Amino acid sequence: MRIPESELIINPDGSIFHLHIKPEQLAPNIILAGDPGRIKMIADHFDKILYSGENREFVWKTGLYRGKEFTALSTGIGTDNIDIVLTELDALVNVDFETRTVKSEKQSLNIVRIGTSGSMQANIPVDTWLVSEKAIGFDGLLNFYDGRNDVCDLDFERVFTDAVGWKSALPAPYVIDADANLVAKLNHTSAVKGVTISAPGFYGPQGRVVRLQLSHPELNSNITRFNYQNRKITNFEMECSAIYGLSALLGHKAATVCVIIANRLAGKNSKDYNVPMRALVQHVLDVLSK
Repeated sequence: MRIPESELIINPDGSIFHLHIKPEQLAPNIILAGDPGRIKMIADHFDKILYSGENREFVWKTGLYRGKEFTALSTGIGTDNIDIVLTELDALVNVDFETRTVKSEKQSLNIVRIGTSGSMQANIPVDTWLVSEKAIGFDGLLNFYDGRNDVCDLDFERVFTDAVGWKSALPAPYVIDADANLVAKLNHTSAVKGVTISAPGFYGPQGRVVRLQLSHPELNSNITRFNYQNRKITNFEMECSAIYGLSALLGHKAATVCVIIANRLAGKNSKDYNVPMRALVQHVLDVLSK
């Protein structure tokens, strides 16, 4: 079936609408970062830059590291941006731009998000690396797509919503796993594994109060206490769940590893999280290049 021009926009130069990447410019190994400024930090490790570009918050560079091709791409903040990024990355490898039809043979990308996050457990100090084995989406994005129940952990969702007193006015949360092989590769003696919440905002959705009061003020304390099969919720960030959910539906492999820059329970922030971040970038490139 031909995909209409209104549904998949291709720029006059042959690049995808938002990302401004052409199919031949994308590597099979993708490193995502929310911050456009972090793309230079990642690409500085490349042995050679092959392609680069930018549009709005989407800054990208494709290059070689130890003989393997990588694309480093900034997503901006939030799961709404991830909906754009994952859909367009998939289209670049699995849609024929000439015929505007889905290819019969699908390509699976390796997608690793390198980010920052806040810990929800007192025993996870700042500057720790945290690998997200599982993500809980507070954003509701995956609920717009058919097949979400086939890739989600429905029992975890049920137990979680009951335990924390989830309010019906909020989007229904979804729970989704990382790719187990990528998690195993990313694991390190300096890292902990955890269950990550992706929130649709930085303030109220993560329990912060500035001037507006919260509709569910006890939610964070319920989250911290929650335990499912000896697994606790470890951290908040803003993109992981959508990356996992869309990757699972589209057939890609995805994992997230973050530097913990704040411990919400201890009230502590990292003094300079760029130090562990640089080490993390090196680690991710090293393990993916093997």
